[in-house]
Amino acid sequence: MGGRHGYSERAAMRCVQTKGRNAAKRDCARLLGIALWLAAGVAGAAAQAGGADDPASRHVYSTGGVHNDQDCVPPSTCIYKRKQGEPTDPLYPAWWSSEWIMYRVFNNSDKFPPPYASPPAGLTPNDYQVSTGATYYDSTYARRDRDGTGAMMEHYDKFCLPIFPIPNNFTCSFVSLGNKAYFLRYDDRPPNTPQCCQFSLNNHPPRRDFIKHLPYSATDSGRVPGVQAYSMTPGGILFGYAFYKAPAPDSFNNKAKPYRRPQSFYFAGQPTDPPNAPIVSQNYTNFRMQRPDAVKTWDQVAKMCPAKPGWCCLFASDCPDAQAAAPTAKPAAEWSTIKK
Repeated sequence: MGGRHGYSERAAMRCVQTKGRNAAKRDCARLLGIALWLAAGVAGAAAQAGGADDPASRHVYSTGGVHNDQDCVPPSTCIYKRKQGEPTDPLYPAWWSSEWIMYRVFNNSDKFPPPYASPPAGLTPNDYQVSTGATYYDSTYARRDRDGTGAMMEHYDKFCLPIFPIPNNFTCSFVSLGNKAYFLRYDDRPPNTPQCCQFSLNNHPPRRDFIKHLPYSATDSGRVPGVQAYSMTPGGILFGYAFYKAPAPDSFNNKAKPYRRPQSFYFAGQPTDPPNAPIVSQNYTNFRMQRPDAVKTWDQVAKMCPAKPGWCCLFASDCPDAQAAAPTAKPAAEWSTIKK
């Protein structure tokens, strides 16, 4: 870097001192352009090395390659090669819809860790809260501005995703359209909160082959009969996914070949109270190859969001200038701060 920077300075000085024929001036102009480009590159690299602290950068969350390539340098470091004897990777259908039951487990998850059957074996209703929601997915979606592909909406009815240090007793949706992701609240939202905010500019839906970003877990697989499970714990935070081992016909598309359907998505929530969610499991029901209705899913973003939504302030690190949503004496590890 230092050599290049010195070269650019010398080139600029020669250009300033150049006199004479037009050809020499044209050559010098080109040289000066190269010098300025190199200088800009050095400045940009220095800024990157120092770590950006702007809103867009704070709203990029490391997901081990599932939603972006943050901290995956090179990207291949976030891909797990299967070992001999491990099952082959399942694949999402091109599009699908599914309802699910969400278990917010606040007791005894250390004794009975996920994945869980429905209801969770070993636990009692005193150990968890039950709520419902649905997920809609279309890998063929393309943004008009060409900023990424794929669409996904996760809708949480009455109880929002409990991974933030705030009460979650309101309806919400996460919508990823290409690389851009939005957080939607509805009529039951907390006072003085917007109905739409920008969750991230770099958070695409999982690709159809997303499971390659998670290591296979024989231990997790043994906890629910008939599943193959995958999980990782970056920063000590659990992120797991289970599929049924046996291919089965689709309930909506009778022409589709049998395939392995997802069984559950299980992960660490926010353990502080609220929302008191050490472990969360979304257990799929009626997973099917039904293409989502855009009017009821993706089009909600255009209806509920301004052209340029404000940034979400959900994690403590999202908006450092704003008052903390739920300060705690000892901040817990959360999704916004994990690294691969």
